[in-house]
Amino acid sequence: MLDVQHLKVAYGQSVVIEDMSFKVDQGEILGIIGRNGMGKTTLFRSLIGMIPSAGGKVELGEKEITHDASYKRVAKGLSFVPQGRMIFPYLTVYENLVSGSRNGSKEEDLLEVYSLFPVLQEMRNRKGGNLSGGQQQQLAIGRALMTKPSVLLLDEPTEGIQPSIIKDISRSLREIRKLKNLTIVVSEQVLSFMQDTCDRLMVIEKGSIVREDKTADVDAEAIRKMLAV
Repeated sequence: MLDVQHLKVAYGQSVVIEDMSFKVDQGEILGIIGRNGMGKTTLFRSLIGMIPSAGGKVELGEKEITHDASYKRVAKGLSFVPQGRMIFPYLTVYENLVSGSRNGSKEEDLLEVYSLFPVLQEMRNRKGGNLSGGQQQQLAIGRALMTKPSVLLLDEPTEGIQPSIIKDISRSLREIRKLKNLTIVVSEQVLSFMQDTCDRLMVIEKGSIVREDKTADVDAEAIRKMLAV
């Protein structure tokens, strides 16, 4: 569903990702784990089109999106929940959700998001800025789902969220995958969340994938040492 081939990303003369390739199957949850500054956010911003790639190729399904603007990538089925969530603080929960809708809001799309995140229905008239960090993260995911994506990218979704809500988000992502056969790619630093959520893990270091395992085969101690370096 997502095929990244020899991707190169740079800020001017500073190359962050030299040559990265990976594939994600339909209905798979892939975790990309690494310390701060290793290239996770740069990778995701490049995939969604916020940063132009300096080389390589990105395909979504059978469509090449390498040089598409962000809105065209969204229209083709790629959606992004950025680090820090970036919801609209002065809009209500409902207004935030419909702002993500393609071709106008549909009641069934809203009801689907509310069924996944009941707290959003309870707080649909509350301003986004008045929600807790965990509720804002659920809102950001819900807004992304309103675009009806085939691939969902989430950058550091557990940042600033209490442990009980982290477990809820993990459970919701697995439920979303099951209900919609959605492909999900998550970047994180929290190994326990990734083990609970993902089918496969890749470790990123200095813009390169240095380790890859099925979650069931993960050597947690080895990865923790890499994250602690």
